[in-house]
Amino acid sequence: MTDSRTDPHATAAGGVPTPHQTTRHTVTVPTSIDMVSLLGPGDEYLGIIEGAFDAEIHVRGNRITLRGEPGEIALAERLLDELVTILRTGQGLTNETVERVHSMLRAETNERPADVLSLNILSNRGRSIRPKTLNQKRYVEAIDQNTITFGIGPAGTGKTYLAMAKAVQALQSKQVSRIILTRPAVEAGERLGFLPGTLSEKIDPYLRPLYDALHDMVDPETIPKLLAAGTVEVAPLAYMRGRTLNDSFIILDEAQNTTPEQMKMFLTRLGFNSKIVVTGDVTQVDLPGGQKSGLRVIEGILEDIEDISFNRLTAGDVVRHRLVGRIVAAYDEFDARQPQVGAAPSGGAGAGGQAGRPGRPAR
Repeated sequence: MTDSRTDPHATAAGGVPTPHQTTRHTVTVPTSIDMVSLLGPGDEYLGIIEGAFDAEIHVRGNRITLRGEPGEIALAERLLDELVTILRTGQGLTNETVERVHSMLRAETNERPADVLSLNILSNRGRSIRPKTLNQKRYVEAIDQNTITFGIGPAGTGKTYLAMAKAVQALQSKQVSRIILTRPAVEAGERLGFLPGTLSEKIDPYLRPLYDALHDMVDPETIPKLLAAGTVEVAPLAYMRGRTLNDSFIILDEAQNTTPEQMKMFLTRLGFNSKIVVTGDVTQVDLPGGQKSGLRVIEGILEDIEDISFNRLTAGDVVRHRLVGRIVAAYDEFDARQPQVGAAPSGGAGAGGQAGRPGRPAR
């Protein structure tokens, strides 16, 4: 229930609104909603809402009065409605939830934030895995709707984690009979040959992030049994060569570290009743010797093929600590400021000249 009034002192003669017209709305929160759950402990969430809108907000009992510019008030009212809807699904609110609902409303998308944040993919040990941004929801939907899905974006955007959740969901619902998780064993600064241990022990650190995600979604005591039975397989990309993978949910992680030839090899492993999800970050290529990344070139090859979907996530989709999103965005800005490869350096030698180091002849 909302009571709406316009401040009469902010209307010019003839009824024409002035640029500073203000509106007052009163929102009555249903009595079934606990106000502490809505406003946060110590009014923590209320403080976020007050900081997000150019409006005055007053609370008395279950009535919230909003006063300010009409557009801001309408948006604040929508935010409260979305938060109430989320609480009605049984979810609790967090600072992050309030901030994400606000950012989605500001983006003026056609999808309700409550629909995005309430989409349950998988539940395990009392914990539910859900998309936390609109792009994540679209990525999850693309996995449902396509045989091959690419998730491309920076660290922390949930590319691999959500793909893993969909894989476990497909296994539990018997849509597939096994999950295959693979990564290219490419060094990020180290050399495999110089690491101690057997080949298996050397490769294991590259696969550890996949095991970590699996532990979040499956009871840990069942994982050895699943691995021993081949129901879940975690292996380096090289182990995929020569195979046809039927009735499987296959995830290729860190795909930016595949060559174009490896990417072709992997995609052509697809068998009947299988799905493939390919994830990676094209800004973090560790291939040696300037080799081309298979992930960087693949969209230009497959973009017009039906049943293949390319999905991009951004710094705004980072769901790790809030600083991670800011770090990713700062690196993106830094990279955008760098001169393009092949451009003449500022203050260079000019046409036909060579710039040498001070005190040394140019070479």
